[in-house]
Amino acid sequence: MEFFYAVTGVISIIIMVSIGYFLTMKGWFNQDNAKLLPKLINYVSLPAYMLWNLMNTFDKAKLQEMLFGLAIPVTSMLISFVIGVIVSNVLKIGPSHKGTFRSVFFCSSAVFVGVPVNLALFGESSIPYVLLYFLANAFLFWTIGNYSISTDGRTAPAKLISIGTVKNIFSPPFIGFVAATSLIMLGITLPKFVIDTARYLGGMTTPLSMIFIGIVMFGVKLKDIKLDRDIIAVLIGRFVVSPLVVILVAMYIPVPLLMKKVFVIQAALPAMTQTTVMAKVYEADTEYAAVLVSITTIFAIIAIPIYMIAI
Repeated sequence: MEFFYAVTGVISIIIMVSIGYFLTMKGWFNQDNAKLLPKLINYVSLPAYMLWNLMNTFDKAKLQEMLFGLAIPVTSMLISFVIGVIVSNVLKIGPSHKGTFRSVFFCSSAVFVGVPVNLALFGESSIPYVLLYFLANAFLFWTIGNYSISTDGRTAPAKLISIGTVKNIFSPPFIGFVAATSLIMLGITLPKFVIDTARYLGGMTTPLSMIFIGIVMFGVKLKDIKLDRDIIAVLIGRFVVSPLVVILVAMYIPVPLLMKKVFVIQAALPAMTQTTVMAKVYEADTEYAAVLVSITTIFAIIAIPIYMIAI
């Protein structure tokens, strides 16, 4: 029965992504107006969804118990990063690509893609664990990942911890998480109309995210992508190494089964879209970063059903 629900969840994802792809093909979306969707998701629907879901799901005791599981994503991502460093050195990846490669190898799109995918596969009960992985992913991307990308560029390397890093970590979804957990820990209950508003706004997250992925995939020119050793190694890192490391680490840390499943799926998601943005900021190879993000997004559609069958 769980497998049946997983398959239907994947089908739902494919349908929503296909809608975005088809509407872009028909000219409804272009490079300019498509930028509105991630803004709506990042600044409106996702923070609202986090507020509603956490306050509707957890009390103080359950929240404290859940936070114990944070050790799994932090540990597994650090191990994956070390493996990425070793692989990049063994393959002798060029200095203008090495940092971006390492960042993509161990960081995933844990919230932008993670929320709708896990919601479709596991339902509402999975979202708190999605957010837990997101905390680790956001912190490590904007510190180690961001620094790695900066070493590829022509500008001075970024600092691991800076005011800019803190601002990036405290993104709107992160603030929504912090606000919800603070209210829960303080025992504060929000008025029903506030919670209902957050629930309605949060309901936009999944369809808008999937439609945007369809828009992005429409812009990918498959004929221009060559499966060289960099791309093959990144795909192995994202969809083999990272999930397997999570499975191994979770064997030694007792957490609920659903949490383990969510963490595996989170680790098997495409690279963060911000990778391309940061490559441009640091004057690194933006095209290289865009190719890695695009190809991992495409392969995620294949990897997610496989991991659902496996787990």
